[in-house]
Amino acid sequence: MLHGLCYVSHFKELPFGQPTQQSSCTNLPLLPHMTKKQKESPIPCKQVYKNTAKDRLQAFWTVFEKEDEVLVIINADPDALATAMAVKRLLRYKVKSVTIAHPNEIRRLNNQAMVNRLRIPLERLKDVKVDHYSKRVMVDSQPNHLPSFDKIKIHAIIDHHPIGGEFDCEFIDIRPEYGATSSMAVEYLRAASMKPSVALATALFYGIKVDTQNFEQKSVLADGICFRYLFNIANRDLVRKFELTDLRRSELKYFSIALAKLKYSKGRYFSHLGRVRSPDVLVIVADFLNHVGEIDWVYVSGIHGEKLVVIFRCDGYRKSAGKLADRIFGSLGSAGGHKGAARAEVPLKNLQLGGKEFTSDTLKRFIMRHI
Repeated sequence: MLHGLCYVSHFKELPFGQPTQQSSCTNLPLLPHMTKKQKESPIPCKQVYKNTAKDRLQAFWTVFEKEDEVLVIINADPDALATAMAVKRLLRYKVKSVTIAHPNEIRRLNNQAMVNRLRIPLERLKDVKVDHYSKRVMVDSQPNHLPSFDKIKIHAIIDHHPIGGEFDCEFIDIRPEYGATSSMAVEYLRAASMKPSVALATALFYGIKVDTQNFEQKSVLADGICFRYLFNIANRDLVRKFELTDLRRSELKYFSIALAKLKYSKGRYFSHLGRVRSPDVLVIVADFLNHVGEIDWVYVSGIHGEKLVVIFRCDGYRKSAGKLADRIFGSLGSAGGHKGAARAEVPLKNLQLGGKEFTSDTLKRFIMRHI
């Protein structure tokens, strides 16, 4: 169960500042992703609240004292980075210091460009003494999302992912219906009458774009309102630079390999790139091939570590890449995705190739068997 002052809902957010509900937390609706145990147990909170942005802000601020040294913990991606920056701004004159730490190595070039160009100060979680900080905040994630978060006492959570477990925190704001935690951060800033700097607005703008996939994925009205608010503040040219920075010069060779090994059959492209430095290059090549007008399906595979990674792309019209990926590779490894995009990762030992090399023709046979 969630213990502390909780703001957990799946109501449509109305325009900024308007309440969505007035009730005690025990009257909140049960979310569809909750376990049977969670559905049977109401969410206990300490007080009745009116669910507005200003009330949430005041409740968040009450967690902290002037002498607190705060650690903001994230699993670094654009949405998490932007929200962490917003929390740092919200606490600027409320606490002694704020440090942002992340456990994961930032490998994606887009994310590296964001961190470098916005000069976001970050620490690796393994390099900080967590107990040194009197208060710890987790944004765009939850304590059970990563093993490295285990045994860390969290005092506040702000997130948009489905509730994943039982948390004992002083403040919890989880809104699974939101497309991005950055949208929630914008509401906090506006409630505090803090206009974001260009750098902060740029980060939040990009965070919303990434997590909603330019509003092609799940989002609510509040995401759109926050996005529009940031539109004239953010440096949109810099955001475009983040989006375009996804390929190293050393990876250009994979386009040549993909085209050389490309196989075509009935509106479908198949290409196996062999061993790759990062699975991200498979996504880039698949997206590139998906631009060809006469092509309905694109399948690009490569070997990373001891796994075969397969990227699926289609237009999503009367098709489901996710269902096809699961049908082909679900019994061999992990597979799934959306209607237009999917991914499968299969341990090589599960393919039972009998010592034969995996090629574009092998990929084609695997897939055509299930079509």
